[in-house]
Amino acid sequence: MAAIGVIGAGSWGTTLADMLAKKGHEVTLWAYEAELVKEMEETRVNSTFLAGISLSPLLRFTTSLQEAASGKDIVLFVAPTQVFRGVLRGVLPFLSEGTLLVNAAKGIELDTLMTISQISAELLPSRLFSDFCVLSGPSFAREVALEMPTAVVAASQGVQAAKRVQEAFSTPYFRVYTNSDMVGVELGGSVKNVIAIAAGISDGLGLGYNPRAALITRGLAEMARLGLAMGAQSSTFAGLAGMGDLVLTCTGDLSRNRTVGMQLGQGKKLAEILAGMRMVAEGVKTTESAYLLARRLGVEMPIIEQVYLVLYQDKSPRQAVLDLMTRHLKAEGMEFGNNG
Repeated sequence: MAAIGVIGAGSWGTTLADMLAKKGHEVTLWAYEAELVKEMEETRVNSTFLAGISLSPLLRFTTSLQEAASGKDIVLFVAPTQVFRGVLRGVLPFLSEGTLLVNAAKGIELDTLMTISQISAELLPSRLFSDFCVLSGPSFAREVALEMPTAVVAASQGVQAAKRVQEAFSTPYFRVYTNSDMVGVELGGSVKNVIAIAAGISDGLGLGYNPRAALITRGLAEMARLGLAMGAQSSTFAGLAGMGDLVLTCTGDLSRNRTVGMQLGQGKKLAEILAGMRMVAEGVKTTESAYLLARRLGVEMPIIEQVYLVLYQDKSPRQAVLDLMTRHLKAEGMEFGNNG
């Protein structure tokens, strides 16, 4: 059993911390909000982010990054992507030699257009980055908290790091596969949130199942094109972090990003939608970062472009659908290539 620090007490961080504690690991969960830590200590419930789920009596809580990170075998980051850089800088002085670092959040940093592993490579000493791993895949937090069968993937440049995560995290209801394509796994987990907003817009407009299937399929092609431009492996996007997570997020009622899209399709404005949400819909920020990244790399991503225009240029959702459908006609590629 390992000593594990979990950085971030949103729904996913709380769920993973609870799961690891129930497995027998010594787990400390860090939250920024002192009142949230107090509530979890007193009630064993995170009513804000994981209401109705009783947390393990063995799980410990803290607002101290030093307490969460010092002397740990594994430090798991589940902080929102846009604050990850600052959190990592705060944790760095307390990390030990040989600590395995794992990230389970999904997104692309807006200011730099970097993935989490790219940020980590920039900030971490090489000895620590060599044991850096990302965890992604189709996994609604509430279903994992209720011990429903789930499969995810751990990706690292080093096969041993991925195997350590696989062994530490796997349970009878949480199956972890390994992969060596960190960038592909990260991009799959990030871009699928933007496609889920598109799918939600379609559902909010009442357009039926046909466009949802088209958005999932063509969204996967866009995701893969961006990945290939960044050195990812095309096979990654046919796996859990690609197709698997994309299908779940585009169709599941628990998807926050699909919910944002549905409300946009029903006529609500983005500011109104976000004002009513307590949990982060990563796809909103990722839409802008993915759009800018695609432009920087010269990758054609028409679905991402239209979602960006709806979110940030106040374009009519119905017009966005029409513009997607009336683009110049093309052949469908036999593999993930440059056909849009």
